[in-house]
Amino acid sequence: MTAVRGTTVDVPTQDGSADAYFAYPDDGAAHPAVLLYMDAFGLRPQLRTMADRLAGAGYTVLVPNVFHRHGRAPVFALPEFISDADRPALFEQIVPVAGGLTGDVVARDAAAYLDWLAARPEAADGPVGVSGYCLGARLALLTAGAHPERVAAAAGFHGAGLATDAPDSPHLLADRITAEVYFGHADQDPSMPPEQIERLDKALTEAGVRHHSDVYAGADHGYTMADTDRFDAEAAELHWTVLLDLFGRTL
Repeated sequence: MTAVRGTTVDVPTQDGSADAYFAYPDDGAAHPAVLLYMDAFGLRPQLRTMADRLAGAGYTVLVPNVFHRHGRAPVFALPEFISDADRPALFEQIVPVAGGLTGDVVARDAAAYLDWLAARPEAADGPVGVSGYCLGARLALLTAGAHPERVAAAAGFHGAGLATDAPDSPHLLADRITAEVYFGHADQDPSMPPEQIERLDKALTEAGVRHHSDVYAGADHGYTMADTDRFDAEAAELHWTVLLDLFGRTL
């Protein structure tokens, strides 16, 4: 693994400054850029660790605090280890804030993040990859649909509500996507039931999007996050394998 440099940065958006974590190989070269979207618990040490691992594999990675309108990270007071007992009180705070991330807001912020990356000397010219977790999987799909000319690969892991009956469901942007897309679902995840997985795959297939999805057996929603009790080491390592394969093919 390459030596990595990581730092906190501020990214200007149309709605104020977004704090973010920025990680890149410490070799003076430009590397393919990746936008990494956090889960609902927010930008914290676990996300920085994941960004560092991706940077160590040869990518320049930006992890924005997507809740920046509500303050700098951590927006919510989190325990070092998030248990099921912690979740109800946390989600009482998180759900209203996450609800403000409409499709228009996400597209606008994504443009700012992509512009910022494009201007960085650490980021190579050309299209970027996007990876998202939980809430971030929705943001990854929306970003690929809103900025098809800029996103070559999009991946989502234990995503929630990606293909609902709502008029603004992310899967409805499938016909705008030009990226190669991957989803790693969890079979113990009630927020992305089999009928939604089927609806998402059908929309991507009908739109001619290169895509693949897996359902990780025995995995819970949140299986990539080592600072929660939903972590599944085997599923998390599989996620790294498929993510690096996707970015290696496309970026």
